[in-house]
Amino acid sequence: MKYLLKGGTVISGFDTSKADVLIENDKIKEVGKTIPEEDATVIDVTGKYVFPGFIDAHTHFDLEVSDTVTADNFDTGTKAAIVGGTTCVVDFATQNKGETLQEGLDNWHKKADNRSSCDYGFHMAISEWNSHTSEEIPHMFEEGITSFKLYMTYASKVSDGEIYEVLKRIKDYGGIVGVHCENGELIDELIAEQKSAGNFSPSAHPLSRPACVEAEAINRLLTIAKLVDVPVVVVHLSTKEGFEVIERAVEKGQKVYIETCPQYLLFDESKYHLPGFESAKYVISPPLRTREDNECLWKALKEDKIHTLSTDHCSFTLKQKEMGKEDYTKIPNGMPGVETRASLMYTYGVLEDRISITQMCKLMAENPAKLYGLYPQKGIIQAGSDADIVVWDPEYKGKISAANQMQNVDYAPFEGYNIEGRPEKVFLRGQLLVENGKLLKENQGKYISRKRGSL
Repeated sequence: MKYLLKGGTVISGFDTSKADVLIENDKIKEVGKTIPEEDATVIDVTGKYVFPGFIDAHTHFDLEVSDTVTADNFDTGTKAAIVGGTTCVVDFATQNKGETLQEGLDNWHKKADNRSSCDYGFHMAISEWNSHTSEEIPHMFEEGITSFKLYMTYASKVSDGEIYEVLKRIKDYGGIVGVHCENGELIDELIAEQKSAGNFSPSAHPLSRPACVEAEAINRLLTIAKLVDVPVVVVHLSTKEGFEVIERAVEKGQKVYIETCPQYLLFDESKYHLPGFESAKYVISPPLRTREDNECLWKALKEDKIHTLSTDHCSFTLKQKEMGKEDYTKIPNGMPGVETRASLMYTYGVLEDRISITQMCKLMAENPAKLYGLYPQKGIIQAGSDADIVVWDPEYKGKISAANQMQNVDYAPFEGYNIEGRPEKVFLRGQLLVENGKLLKENQGKYISRKRGSL
């Protein structure tokens, strides 16, 4: 199939240009000022922006956690993703305790293969580090897994010594490690304090995971990474205090990549003081922070000091959240977001001049593609790249509502938020799959074996 997108404004991470885009089969054939129509199906996109398909490099679909399973699996979650303009996700294949990395990877292929409506890759989340796990690392690269995840909290946390060993091993193969930075032992102590004081409500959640707990863990990670002399990714950064730790390290020459999420830009800790059990919707880790933290992260985005903007999509229904009605530590941590990320960032970022439209492209397409080994197959509109394209309608006006979302959740964290702009058309490898918010054909995604990244 050949499509010719005529008259639009093509967006990259560094500029915008009026250009036509010719799609042939699954690739972009040509980008130019005036491409002859010939035998292509012509689509007039005058007045529209033409983005490369967005990439969400932090999702949790079909994850067994907190004695339940996330509400979105690869079927529902990727439908929501592509309707929102995300044509590729990088989910976290997880090695559960007692499993090999290969068993973890096999489990995630079973969850995703032939069920996904957008393309997908996997980071490998390491929960158990030993000599056998270390021996499996080269094979993970052969399987297209070039990025890994470590936790400094939760039951899957690894020790400082293990972080050191993992970073050394991954460095040997040119991979990258992303880390959830919170001091797990301190959190356990602070939780015990809240409970002993009789506070079992969601209001105790931010008190047991204060900003310093994130900042301390980041500092510890960066100390270890400096010893190994290797770049790392701090995922879902939420605090000014944590950002300042990173900035000091960067000023001394250390390479640190930062990811943040819309919730840490647009929400604050007042969400933990809502009536009834409403606050449970916002129990996520790290928790929501202060407006000062919000503004610090926006400023860092504006100054190109944050590299990727993902969602940490980890969805649970209200019934699942109610598991912690009597004890906030039993509320499954996480919220949905994969469907609304692009519209939120365009509305509250681009239109409010907090980021430029090219920065939106860089944060949500180009940089994640480069960092995680997808570029230039994805993340850019140029000849030879996958025809993953979002035709963006800047004139659209709407409101976020759980009533019309694709995400398999009975609430929307951003319920009632006005949005301007949305994907009018979404192409995945040359197939027109979304039009005006409607998914035309599902389960067209495929597994993407990734290369070593470089940003």
